[in-house]
Amino acid sequence: MKTKPYIFGILFILVSFTSMSQTLFHPAASRGHADHGWLNTHHSFSFASWHNPERMHFGALRVLNDDQVAAGRGFGRHPHDNMEIISIPLSGSLRHEDSMGNVAVIEQGDVQIMSAGTGVIHAEHNHSDEEGVDFLQIWIFPNARDLKPRYDQQSFSLEDERNQWKCVVSPLGMEDDGVQIHQNAWLHLGTWSESKNFRYTKKRSENGVYAFVLEGSVQLQGESLGPRDAMGIIDSDTLDFASSAEARVLLLEVPMQW
Repeated sequence: MKTKPYIFGILFILVSFTSMSQTLFHPAASRGHADHGWLNTHHSFSFASWHNPERMHFGALRVLNDDQVAAGRGFGRHPHDNMEIISIPLSGSLRHEDSMGNVAVIEQGDVQIMSAGTGVIHAEHNHSDEEGVDFLQIWIFPNARDLKPRYDQQSFSLEDERNQWKCVVSPLGMEDDGVQIHQNAWLHLGTWSESKNFRYTKKRSENGVYAFVLEGSVQLQGESLGPRDAMGIIDSDTLDFASSAEARVLLLEVPMQW
């Protein structure tokens, strides 16, 4: 799917920001859903044929898709531009090819980013002919248009996120941690044992944080979240969690204005 040209207009950004509640709860069942046979996908924000005017984006976070691709199937060659596109496999493996000449396989523990910039064509397929692949497809608006396209991929040990936050995406990439993104955004993964209390402190006070529970259950700011539930928090610099059961959580800290 080609990314649409987007508006940097100050009025659009301010209206979007001021009309947004300071805390958003997005139950898993409220996501958009499409089952194409080869692709079973859930959309946290408006995407493809699912349109929800109240779920267009969370700040610079435009897309968070939970994609399950059948064995031997995938997305054919298609273009993107002016978008930071992140893929995080949760199970199985995904084969990537693009017009920059990159050919790679990403699997659980890997994080991939493609800065589409002035334009890139790519394809993604399940690398296995026997097992499905489940991966998160995340789009974040960049902080500048028409950048030179770029690709990065890194592997992380699941032990690195055991009872702590592991940064997997950051503005400085390897100079800080994770793969590099053209935005003041940070993505963290954490896997927490049962009955753990833990906290996340924002990098920038003007950012918001979108917390997406991958597995298990947690309490966040006093609210209960289960698998694939999400909460967006804008007005607090710290997020306090408690794990009700062993849980894995993805945090996306993004600018609310960009």
